[in-house]
Amino acid sequence: MKALQYRTIGSRPELVDIDKPTPGASEILLRVTAAGACHSDEFIMGVPEEEYYFKPLPLTLGHEVAGIVEAIGNGVTGVEIGESVIVYGPWGCGRCYHCAQGDEMNCEKGMRAPGIFSDGGMAEYMIVDDARHLVPLGDLDPVTSVSLTDAGLTPYRAVKSALTRLTPGTTAVVIGAGGLGHVAIQILKALTQSTVVALDVGEDQLEFARKVGADHTFVSDPAAVDSVKGITRGLGAEVVFDFVGIAPTTDLAAKMVATAGQVVVIGVASGAVPIGQRTVPLDVTGRAINWGSRAELMEVVELAKRGAIEIHVEKYSLDQATDAYDNLHAGKIRGRAVIVP
Repeated sequence: MKALQYRTIGSRPELVDIDKPTPGASEILLRVTAAGACHSDEFIMGVPEEEYYFKPLPLTLGHEVAGIVEAIGNGVTGVEIGESVIVYGPWGCGRCYHCAQGDEMNCEKGMRAPGIFSDGGMAEYMIVDDARHLVPLGDLDPVTSVSLTDAGLTPYRAVKSALTRLTPGTTAVVIGAGGLGHVAIQILKALTQSTVVALDVGEDQLEFARKVGADHTFVSDPAAVDSVKGITRGLGAEVVFDFVGIAPTTDLAAKMVATAGQVVVIGVASGAVPIGQRTVPLDVTGRAINWGSRAELMEVVELAKRGAIEIHVEKYSLDQATDAYDNLHAGKIRGRAVIVP
């Protein structure tokens, strides 16, 4: 079968032919119907050899996966052949305290996420380790829904974690209106009555943010601090969500958050917000988001079924997958790139 793999440290992904997998005991074989390309994949492929800690190469990419159940191994129950599903990505041990709550991304024994710590779904077929990691899609289109598993789930957890601060009349800032940020805007509009402000680097991105529901948009530069304070009576935003995570954006977040507000960093980069008596307004809290729980993914699917959120996708065939990653690397993707085998 065809698969897109990361094969050499520092190289770009390659389309190769590998053997079709066979499910073992408790495993499920999916015929992949869609797989999302993510900036996290770019992060993995940019880690130098001395710092690389993911699955030993070659690694089949793809941690956002939708598919049809093709075959099941011994002991699998509750799953039907031909069922359309999406894959919950943060695979944990299933037995520790965090996993027992569905928070497998915080597993005490570490995650085995597909496309990161095990082979993923950027291929014609994929093995899923356990039936609990499958969420039924029902009538949802797998191509437009596959990225609910990360681009939907991660911002959902970020927003949900801050809901107590997002009461009517408050302001939420979304830095970066790309693959995850454009979904965060929609989730904020669906779950709160807060004013939503989006920051990004170009007018095309800001127009996109307005299209998906942002009330105000500003260029993501130092002047954005005054712009945000100008619409908040000089107080700043109750919550700032940083979907970029580089030093310039975390610096913006620290400067525009209000007293007793919260900064939530989602972007996978090296930026940080120093929390101290003289670095941010008093009583500010900070949080770094790590994916989301199985229950939260089910909630995200329900939001999609109700039409409250919609992920903008650009479709590529598996033969075009390397082009998708080149465009992602160059910042040319609006929303999410989805590979359709």
